Amino acid sequence: MNLKLNLIAMQTIVRKEMIRVLRIWVQTIVPPAITMTLYFIIFGNLIGRRIGTMDGFDYMQYIAPGLIMMSVITNSYGNVVSSFFGAKFGRHIEEMIVSPMSNATIIIGHVVGGVIRGLLVGLLVTVIALFFTRLEVQHPLIMISVVLLSSTVFALAGLINAIFAKKFDDIAIVPTFVLTPLTYLGGVFYSISLLPEFWQNVSKANPILYMVNAFRYGILGVSDIGIGTAYAILLVFVVGLFTVCLVLLNRGVGIRE
Repeated sequence: MNLKLNLIAMQTIVRKEMIRVLRIWVQTIVPPAITMTLYFIIFGNLIGRRIGTMDGFDYMQYIAPGLIMMSVITNSYGNVVSSFFGAKFGRHIEEMIVSPMSNATIIIGHVVGGVIRGLLVGLLVTVIALFFTRLEVQHPLIMISVVLLSSTVFALAGLINAIFAKKFDDIAIVPTFVLTPLTYLGGVFYSISLLPEFWQNVSKANPILYMVNAFRYGILGVSDIGIGTAYAILLVFVVGLFTVCLVLLNRGVGIRE
């Protein structure tokens, strides 16, 4: 299948994903916005008054980038895992697998759909954040590139989850027992400099820490970790997870079994 036809196939998948997200916007866009609003009110406004400042910023300002990134991560992941598993459950994933389009096109199409939903929710949460605090972007290119790479990482991770999932309960296990704990321990609500040295080192094994801090650096100009290290980790995850997805689809794991 030539490049032009693969591009048409990818555009079709992305369009299908966008129609799906926008058709049920009450379920895909509104709930994350309400949840983040509650975070801003409870953690930022009420608790933040007692905490004061962190790294030279009001607590509300400090947690805003983390909450934006958290919404991007969870929605990029959730969109792909639910969409791809739905295709498996509905038995129409086989139509894509046996079609002339490449497996890479299938992966990219679903990932782009997940990234777009993550960015839409992230943009909405950013608008909500501006009602509570003031954000002045210090490094726009870093902010944009980090959010794109981070959403891509978790869209790919959601695809892997969907490939292995055999029932609807399986797509909830990773978000509940892996993604949520890593997000809360990823520096969204605090600086790891507050932790003892041992727990700082443990925290550095959490990839979300690098995403949150790199995004915070893009907006506020402060970070607990090196930006170069964050980019290296993000790129390794993107390449590694894409390779895993491609191998799994080529072998028909979770589809031809």
